[in-house]
Amino acid sequence: MDTTAPAPATLALELRGLHKSFGDVHAVDGLDLDVRPGEVVAFLGPNGAGKTTTIDMVLGLSDPTAGDVRVFGSTPAEAIAAGRVAAVMQTGGLLKDITVAETVALTASLFGNRGPVLPFLERAGIAELAGRRVGRCSGGQQQRLRFAMALVSEPDLLLLDEPTTGMDVEGRRDFWAAIRADAAAGRTVVFATHYLDEADAYADRIVLVAGGRVVADGSAAEIKNVASGRVLSASFATPELAHDAARDLTSSGSPAEVRGTRLIVRTSASDDVARHLLTATSAHDLEVGASSLEDAFVRLTSSGRTDDRTDDPTSPTAPTGAHR
Repeated sequence: MDTTAPAPATLALELRGLHKSFGDVHAVDGLDLDVRPGEVVAFLGPNGAGKTTTIDMVLGLSDPTAGDVRVFGSTPAEAIAAGRVAAVMQTGGLLKDITVAETVALTASLFGNRGPVLPFLERAGIAELAGRRVGRCSGGQQQRLRFAMALVSEPDLLLLDEPTTGMDVEGRRDFWAAIRADAAAGRTVVFATHYLDEADAYADRIVLVAGGRVVADGSAAEIKNVASGRVLSASFATPELAHDAARDLTSSGSPAEVRGTRLIVRTSASDDVARHLLTATSAHDLEVGASSLEDAFVRLTSSGRTDDRTDDPTSPTAPTGAHR
């Protein structure tokens, strides 16, 4: 009987000790990241966190100052030449005087694909724009066109940099439905976005970066729960009673705010705070809910937290279940 263990699956994306400097500016500062095939990963961070610089290095548009980038076990140039990687960027890459269909056909020809382009236009939701000149398309329609262009090589890894910029709410919803359909078929998707609701709704996993480093890595629920705890709110008969309770909680280490007669507390000790409110105050209509991804984002990527990383799996910067 063959007892040889199966070889581990090749990672879709493997970044090790990645650095990128521009003079004295360290845009990427020791970033490590693994992405498995078939994952949908949101790559989030504030402006200047190093997201776009990292994506540029994965695409071979920029070389690391130090560190290594492997895409399906190959260099970025090898993976791109094989058609295994494609990208939807924020701007550029479009000729305004040719039609939508001609643009996609031209892109397809670069990969030796001479077949009909209608299937790609349909998947991107722009089949009805086939004959329209690119310059007459809205910003959101041009983003969908970039998506169609990215699909023509049927890539294994799709990188999206602010892909829904310029789209309306319905357009964003349709776009993500198409992305999830592609992911369900096995495609790996890594996307950067400023729309945190998109990351919360569509990503299997969220990677937060700040100061060119990964500061948190896990599911949206893990990051929200560990980084920000829970939100408790309760009503009081008067604003004065609410302020009295807020002062007591704040002095004991659970900062609280008052909105009219409603008390709001964000805490990782939700049971203790709830017990205090119900037994030691006149609070009523107590509600307990999860913090938002925005709360976690602000806390983990704010100034001063990028150097707090730890390998302790209970740390807010390394949520339980995180991919290290």
